[in-house]
Amino acid sequence: MEILFDKNVTCSACSHSYTTKKVRSRFVRALQSDSDFCSYYEDEENSPLLYYVSVCPNCGYSVSEEFSAHFPPQTLQSIKTSISSNWGHRDYGTKRTVKEAIDTYKLGIYSATLKNEKSIVLAGLYMRLVWILRKERDQEQELRFTNMAVKAYVQSYINEDFRSTDMTEIKLLYLIGDLYRRIGDDKQAGVYLSKVIQQQNETIEKRIVALAKDAWQEIREKQKA
Repeated sequence: MEILFDKNVTCSACSHSYTTKKVRSRFVRALQSDSDFCSYYEDEENSPLLYYVSVCPNCGYSVSEEFSAHFPPQTLQSIKTSISSNWGHRDYGTKRTVKEAIDTYKLGIYSATLKNEKSIVLAGLYMRLVWILRKERDQEQELRFTNMAVKAYVQSYINEDFRSTDMTEIKLLYLIGDLYRRIGDDKQAGVYLSKVIQQQNETIEKRIVALAKDAWQEIREKQKA
């Protein structure tokens, strides 16, 4: 059985039907993960991260499965003007290189921005792009998109638009704290990590609480040093 399979997609912007590659879940084996949940796979060449974004070859509108089907007023026209009118009918529906995958994330981020997608959707795109850049050891771009990710996650927390997703409040608070720590803002990291620890007796997500305590302790030790 092939690791990659074709998934049929109908573009919600132009109604064009196309196929995009996805990784069969039975072949996804994570060996370890970082504190921000970046997973390292046994087969990085066929990482599911590379195929998270689907790109319409006809109009260029690019989505993840978290995008809503609804287009707020004027946003569809913005996509047609800013993306489709300049689109060169590129096809990302085959096996992707890391560079091609990075291009699809940038297209997805641009599409989500023009469409006014929820902050939690935009944050998910930023976060996965950060993970790819980390594996590529591109520290400058990783830091750039980590800053964007934490801002989007904070906005999602403020707007509470994460509540209709698989993201829980405890996990979101921890992730914000961890990302602030990664960009060197220990003060803000402490604010959000403490929010997790304060809820330790009210949540069943004990692993997240443990991670928050570990991160908080590292900040304390760093401050003492």
